[in-house]
Amino acid sequence: MNTGTIVLIIILLIALVIIAAFWTTYNGLVKLDERVNEAWSDITVQLKYRADLIPNVVETVKGYAKHEKEVFEGVTQARSAVMGAKSVKSAAQAEADMTQALSRVFAIAEAYPQLKADSNFVKLQEQLQDVEDKIQASRRFYNAGAKELNTKVKTFPTNIINKIIGHFKTRDYFEVAETERAKIAEAPKVSF
Repeated sequence: MNTGTIVLIIILLIALVIIAAFWTTYNGLVKLDERVNEAWSDITVQLKYRADLIPNVVETVKGYAKHEKEVFEGVTQARSAVMGAKSVKSAAQAEADMTQALSRVFAIAEAYPQLKADSNFVKLQEQLQDVEDKIQASRRFYNAGAKELNTKVKTFPTNIINKIIGHFKTRDYFEVAETERAKIAEAPKVSF
């Protein structure tokens, strides 16, 4: 073998290594991106399910507490915001607003012992608790995927390959809404 052939083989091997690295990096980004898309889809499914349960809860409570009109309007507005959320941040804010609105509905329910004993209301509460648990699990799964994708997109050498492709973007985390952060930062007050 002459020197020219050896140089050509080395160049071809280097080119193959670069192509293989590019290929595996791109495919890894695609898989992570799809995992985050799937996780976001799981969140939206759970939010929609909860939003579909809300009218049943409201109608059940309305039968007992007809004078609480503004609370029910707040739930309706919060439900509309959840259904209309287009981004992770707007969904997080809408979800926080929905949680607040629901807590007001359940506070009303506490004032009506016969409502708390109503089997339909109890079943709806259980379904809502189940869906809340699923939303929290979906949020954790989404945020884990977003973290993995964001880390991959920002680290070397993937960041260089992504700049060439220009396709993959970092994702926002599904975090507690700004309005809820103050409540979390404040220590709970306990009195006996």
